[in-house]
Amino acid sequence: MRFGTKAVHAGVEPDPSTGAIMTPIFQTSTYVQEAPAKHKGYAYARGANPTRNSLQKSIAALENGKYALCFSSGMGATDAVIKLLNPGDEVITSNDLYGGSYRMFKRVFEKYGIKFHFIDLTKAANIEPLINDKTRLFWLETPTNPLMNIVDIQACVALAKKRNIIVAVDNTFASPYLQNPLDLGADIVMHSVTKYLGGHSDVIMGALVMNDDKLYQDLAFIHNSCGAVPGPQDSFLVMRGIKTLHLRMERHCLNGRKIAEYLKGHPKVGKVYWPGFPDHPNHEIAKKQMRDFGGMLSFTLKDDSMEKASNLMVSVELFSLAESLGGVESLINHPASMTHASIPKEERLKGGLVDSLIRLSIGVEDAEDLIADLDQALSKV
Repeated sequence: MRFGTKAVHAGVEPDPSTGAIMTPIFQTSTYVQEAPAKHKGYAYARGANPTRNSLQKSIAALENGKYALCFSSGMGATDAVIKLLNPGDEVITSNDLYGGSYRMFKRVFEKYGIKFHFIDLTKAANIEPLINDKTRLFWLETPTNPLMNIVDIQACVALAKKRNIIVAVDNTFASPYLQNPLDLGADIVMHSVTKYLGGHSDVIMGALVMNDDKLYQDLAFIHNSCGAVPGPQDSFLVMRGIKTLHLRMERHCLNGRKIAEYLKGHPKVGKVYWPGFPDHPNHEIAKKQMRDFGGMLSFTLKDDSMEKASNLMVSVELFSLAESLGGVESLINHPASMTHASIPKEERLKGGLVDSLIRLSIGVEDAEDLIADLDQALSKV
């Protein structure tokens, strides 16, 4: 089954009681049982809900996975993966990753004795010197947030498999439409479902996808025991969003390319970070493991001042200054003070995240209108 067909049909079956073509919203906290411990697969809604189950089947199918678990947020999903570890275990991750992930790793889990190494993952060779008998997890983002760095998933998997290390990939920026890390050998795929899967800026949710039976059992235990589960209304909204994922992603990619090329040619723009450019670091790897290059990009101004960047961000009219990404509307974001504010400045600068960096999430509006908006804003800086 091809991707667009899976997006419309996977996980969704007509309701047996009514024939409803969409899975109903099962707004219930508990289920009546025929006798003690005798039920139809549902006992308490933290453990399972029919609406959520349909969504999980859909997301698993999109990632070519056997299992999926949905969480109340992307951070809830990330939290569950780190809970697979024990005190003394070590994690290798990127020095250019989402600020919320960095904050969780450093301020929540380090005090429980888990050690995190934040390094440049654009070269897989950087990983090997840090691997030891305590290394349990590689946590990858590709493309990274916000510098759009590309990590070679297969190269990281090759290093991990020699030592029985779990490879988890945050696939939020690419979405399953552009990239399927399980097919490249990863063990776990994480999504902030809030973003492209939901697609309409109206849901907070996360998901994990995997093939391994034991890994699924361990994560399902954490999922139920710790309780970071989404409600049926949000599950319904995401199922509705997924039905147009392939259509939206086509437009995000088309608009992203047009705007990246426009910015690269503008006399006031400095560097544009977008993996579709042939001179983007690891562009060839992006071509190999992605189907297109997406609607996320970042850029700086030639006059690299915070004042100029601020003037631009408050001068746009169609772009909205806001956190998050992946919705149908275009957003402009200042990572240093918004999505990555929790990362100390010296750590941000090490990874290349300067104070004046601007991140764009390109929506599905007409590209010409978005370019005109950026053009008028750039004329004021």
